[in-house]
Amino acid sequence: QAQLVESGGGLVQPGGSLRLSCAASRSIFSVSGNAMAWYRQVPGKEREWVASISSRGIQYYSDSVKDRFTISRDNAKNTVYLQMNSLKPEDAAVYYCNTRPSVSIYWGQGTQVTVSS
Repeated sequence: QAQLVESGGGLVQPGGSLRLSCAASRSIFSVSGNAMAWYRQVPGKEREWVASISSRGIQYYSDSVKDRFTISRDNAKNTVYLQMNSLKPEDAAVYYCNTRPSVSIYWGQGTQVTVSS
C-alpha cells in the first residue's frame, strides 16, 4: 500500500532548526524517476510547494526557503528529509511530503511545525 509518513515537527524558536523525515513505502520510492517533495499548508491557505529532489538528487527550492532549507533523500531507506535552519515565524505550517508532481492519494497526516518565542 502506497504510504507516506511525516515526522520531526515541533515547536522551535525563531532562528532555530528542525529536521523533518518522510518515510515512504517502497511502491512510491521505487518508481523510476519519482521526484519527491515537501509541501506546507497554513489554515486558510492553499498548500504550497517548498522543495523537491529528483531521483538523481537534484534539488529545487521555493524562493522563500532557498539558502535556509535543505532537502535530501536516502533511497536505501525510502526516506526523504528536510533540514530547516534559520526558521522564521512565517515557516510555521503543517509540512507534508509527496511526489512531485503530487498524487492526491499519497497525502499523509503531515507534521506540525510551530515557530514562536
